[in-house]
Amino acid sequence: MRTINPWINFNGNAEEAFTFYKLVFGGDFTKIVRFRELASDDFPIPEDEADKIMTIVLPIGKHNVLVANDVPAFMGSVNENENRSKIAISAESREEADQLFSGLSAGGSIEGPMGDSPWGTYAGMFRDKYGIEWIVEFDPNFGA
Repeated sequence: MRTINPWINFNGNAEEAFTFYKLVFGGDFTKIVRFRELASDDFPIPEDEADKIMTIVLPIGKHNVLVANDVPAFMGSVNENENRSKIAISAESREEADQLFSGLSAGGSIEGPMGDSPWGTYAGMFRDKYGIEWIVEFDPNFGA
């Protein structure tokens, strides 16, 4: 396993928050993906959601990142006392990602099964049996 990184959900102000975090931590964003970039016939995005953040990444130190997204309205509002963040694991291989996903999700509920993502990674999401939300991801381009 390469790293474990915090992933924060926002109600439409992820970019504003991360601009603030960038001022505090320094550095530059390594990824910004807006929902409009994922729009397709199979995944239509309403115009008022198109500029919201699907993924934004800010490196923190040498090996960690802070990650976030805006939660689209069709998924409901984020409850800041419950569903605000996820733990993101960056695996070193697809096999490790599958193993971690299978083990950690046992007895929990799958939000998104492991599979190839539109942004080029292999990823899945779930809530474990204790209610903790996780994202397991393998990025074949990490370090390439």
